[in-house]
Amino acid sequence: MTADSLPRRDSLDQVKIGLLFAGAAALCYGSGSIMQATAARRNAVSAGVDPRLLVRLVTQLPYLIGVGLDMLGFCFGVLALRVMPLYVVQAIVSANLAVTAVLAGLVFRLRLSAAEWGSIVAICLGLSFLGLSAGHEGARDNPLVVRAALLGGAIALGLIALVLVRTERSVPSVLLGGVAGLGFGTVALAARTIPTLAPAELVRDPAAYALLIGALVGALFFATALQRGRVTTVTASVVVGETVVPAVVGVTALGDTIRPATAPLAIAGFVVAISGVLALVHYGGAGELPENTAENHNATVEAEPGGHRPVM
Repeated sequence: MTADSLPRRDSLDQVKIGLLFAGAAALCYGSGSIMQATAARRNAVSAGVDPRLLVRLVTQLPYLIGVGLDMLGFCFGVLALRVMPLYVVQAIVSANLAVTAVLAGLVFRLRLSAAEWGSIVAICLGLSFLGLSAGHEGARDNPLVVRAALLGGAIALGLIALVLVRTERSVPSVLLGGVAGLGFGTVALAARTIPTLAPAELVRDPAAYALLIGALVGALFFATALQRGRVTTVTASVVVGETVVPAVVGVTALGDTIRPATAPLAIAGFVVAISGVLALVHYGGAGELPENTAENHNATVEAEPGGHRPVM
């Protein structure tokens, strides 16, 4: 072995730094979900989706800390991408679901079965397969028609959210989490298509309004889902929704590419990730918390002054 064949020290240092940033991102995202769940479960549960929940949450420190951790995780992820390939970073960051599961056991005394842990591993593997198949990102100077189409998709998602808001029936938490994931995925797609952050241009850019709609839908439905369901199941549905859908849109509409000969891997990743979520829902009893259901809302309000629930 020659000296030229040995890995350079500066390259190894970059890998270590990248691993540190990606791992920190996973820890921040996983911890952020736990903090937001803690805040959400302190509020009384309504029969449907109540937009006023967000108003109450923004005044609570655990929720603000959770959102701050998500933002910090995003920053760590960006820093990791500067020194490591996308597929490596995505594979590590997807492990935030496992972080959430471990912390849920400590904070909420949630015990997962072997089948549920297997489902979580399957989800992480599926997302890793998607990351491994990722090629070059498409051009960022997307035409107006693409950004207008993105706004149309966001409006359609907003209309679905409005229907769920107006219904008086209790919506399964995994469905709420899926809608939240689509909202956050819309934010990611809109952010990468906005050509400039100049205020005069932003007010006329359809993608800016798509980002706003996606953020509101994502935040509201994620918080509502965390009130009603197991944090692991909810987080899994959000992670898959915000990862898989943007990946498909990126390849089909934004010019993203798949690495040569990895299309089967991408398809397998999609199937494995979705199957993992479905299995987690099945083995986790749909992820619903009986004490959080709307039917027990009146009893909860009477038991806790002001309608607040104790932290689980």
